[in-house]
This record gives sequence, C-alpha cells and structure tokens, in this order.
Amino acid sequence: MDSTSVNWLAIVVCAGTTFVLGGLWYSPLLFGKAWQRLCGLSDDALRQHVARTFTGAAVCALIAATNLAFFLGPTASVGFGAGAGAATGIGWVGTALVTTGLFERRPLALLAIDAGYHAVTYTLMGLILGAWH
Repeated sequence: MDSTSVNWLAIVVCAGTTFVLGGLWYSPLLFGKAWQRLCGLSDDALRQHVARTFTGAAVCALIAATNLAFFLGPTASVGFGAGAGAATGIGWVGTALVTTGLFERRPLALLAIDAGYHAVTYTLMGLILGAWH
C-alpha cells in the first residue's frame, strides 16, 4: 500500500483524538487522581518536561494512527475499523502494557487505567478511519 491510499487528514484527526480522550481520561473527572497516586507522581512532577512529554506523545499518536490506517486499508468499514481498533487496543497494546506492568510490579488498577485508555483510543481511531474515506 502506498501513502496515497490513506487519508492523512483522518490520521491527524485520530492523533488529535488521543489528546482529547487522554485529557478527559486522565482528568480528575475520571481516572486522573487515581492514576497520579498509583504512579507516585506529585503535581510538581507532572509540571516538569511538559513540552517534551506532549511532543513525544503527539509523535507517537501520529505514528500509531498512521500504522492503524495502513493496517485497515483504504476500504475499511466503520464496523471493521472499530473492531480492528478495539482488537489492536486490547489484544496488542493492552496485553503488552499489562505484561510489562506485571514484571514491573505495577498495581493492577494502574494497568487497567492505562490499558483501558488505549483500548478506547484505538477503537475510536479505527472508527474514524473506517468512517472517513
């Protein structure tokens, strides 16, 4: 598949969606305080290296969305996109995070928060990519 077979605007929107969802997911409205406590991060620690953190996350989001777009192909339906996105988020990303977290002795609640975020994120990305041809 070549680079003209993917919708680059949809990829950018998918990457942006990860920030919108992450902003909500890791906010005090949902899992932010629990995540911060489980990670052992103070408010001061979260304020350090913000530009590097968000720049790196943006690059990773673009790579992930591009990879998913190439994986889905140019004719994916909404249902296939969402299903493949969910399978990616749960079956690949989630299991990889949990495996690493188990060896690092991370709390299961932390693994659930992080893996859940990626499961929802990839499902949304797949849905967007499948809908937007």
